[in-house]
Amino acid sequence: MSPFPKSLFILTKIENMVNTIFEVILLRRAKKKSMGKKIIITTILLLIIWLLGFYIYVTYNNIEIYDSNYTAQKTQSTKEEQTVENVEEESKNVADVIEETVESVVGISKLKNTGDSIFSNSTESQLGLGTGVIVTENGYILSNEHVTGSKYSKCYVTLENGNNYNGTVVWSDSNIDLSIVKIEAKQLKYVTLADSDSIKIGETVYAIGNPIGFEFRRTVTSGIISAKNRTIKIEEADVTSYMTDLIQTDATINPGNSGGPLIYPNGQVIGINTVKISSAEGIGFAIPINIVKPIIESYRNTGDFQEAKIGIYAYDTEVIPYLEAGSSRFQEGIYVTEVTKNGPADMAGIKEGDIITQIDEVELETMNNLREYIYTKKINDEVILKINRGKIKQEIVVKLGK
Repeated sequence: MSPFPKSLFILTKIENMVNTIFEVILLRRAKKKSMGKKIIITTILLLIIWLLGFYIYVTYNNIEIYDSNYTAQKTQSTKEEQTVENVEEESKNVADVIEETVESVVGISKLKNTGDSIFSNSTESQLGLGTGVIVTENGYILSNEHVTGSKYSKCYVTLENGNNYNGTVVWSDSNIDLSIVKIEAKQLKYVTLADSDSIKIGETVYAIGNPIGFEFRRTVTSGIISAKNRTIKIEEADVTSYMTDLIQTDATINPGNSGGPLIYPNGQVIGINTVKISSAEGIGFAIPINIVKPIIESYRNTGDFQEAKIGIYAYDTEVIPYLEAGSSRFQEGIYVTEVTKNGPADMAGIKEGDIITQIDEVELETMNNLREYIYTKKINDEVILKINRGKIKQEIVVKLGK
C-alpha cells in the first residue's frame, strides 16, 4: 500500500478528533453561558422574594392585633360611626332634639280666642295665628312685629301644653320686624341661641312654625342655608322698604311660620323666620339671631331694656343701586338715607348720603352690625363714628339719646 493514502487516513482521523474536541469546547462554553444566565435569573428572583418577604414582615409587625375585646373597641372607632346603625341613631338624636325644641315654640294671636286654646280649629281663620319662641325661663318670647303688633300691643299666647296667657309687647322694631312679648309665667323651657355670624352656606337647618292653622301647628320643615346677608325689597301699601342681612333658606316657610325659629340640628336658634318669596318656591328668609341677643340678655337679667338711639335711618351700601338709579357703588359700611331732625346724629353733624364705616373702631359691614353694637350701649353714652362724605373722611362723636 502506498504511504500517501495511509497518511491521508491518519490526517483525516486527526482532523475529526480536532473537530470533535472543538465541538465539545463550544458546547461546554454554551452550557456555561446558559448556566450563567440561569444563575443570574435565579439570584434576581431570590432577591425579589426576600425583599417581598421582608416588606410583609415589617408591615405585619406594625399591625396591632387585638384580643377578645376587639369587637368592643371596633364599635368605638371612627369607621364605626359611619355605619347604618349609627346614622339611624344620629337621626334619632336629631329627632329628639327637635321634639324638645318644639316644646319652646308657641302660638301667638292678636285676637283672643273664646275657646280653650288659640289652636281651636273653630276660630282659626279669625285669629291670625303666628309663631313665637320662648327665649328666657321667666316668660320672654321672641317673634315678628307683624305677628305681635308694635310695642305695648296686646296679644294672646298658647304654649305647647295648651296653657293660654295674655301677652304684652315690651319691645319691637319695625325696621327688622322683631318683637319681644312678656307673659306672666316661670320655669318655662327656653331655647339656646347660636352665633348667627358663623353660619355657612349649605348647613342643614330646620324651620318650626304654625303654618295655615290648627291642623298644621308646630310643623317642622328642613332645608339648608342657601345664602346669607341677603337684601330684599318689600312694597306694602305704596311704601317701599328693604330688609337686609337676612338668612336665605329653602326650608319651607309659610305665613303662619312667621316668628318661629330657624334652628341647627342641635336645636340652637340661628334666626327668626320672617318672609318668603311668594313668586317662587324654596326661597324663605330669617332674621339673624345675633342682632337681638343684647336685648334678650337685658330683659333676662334686669327685666328692662332702655334702648339708646343714634337717630339715623340707613341701609347696607349694596342697597345704594336701588336708591340711586345708575349707581354701582358697593363701598364698605352703611349708607345714611335719613337723619332724625334734632336727634343725636343730626346734632353731631351726620348728613344724608354719609357712609359710616366704623363705630368705636368696630368695622361696619352691615346695618345689623351697627344695631347690634348700639343695643349694647346706654343712653348718653358717646360713640365715635368714622364716615366717608364723598372724598372726605372724618370722625364724628355722637352722644346717644332716647
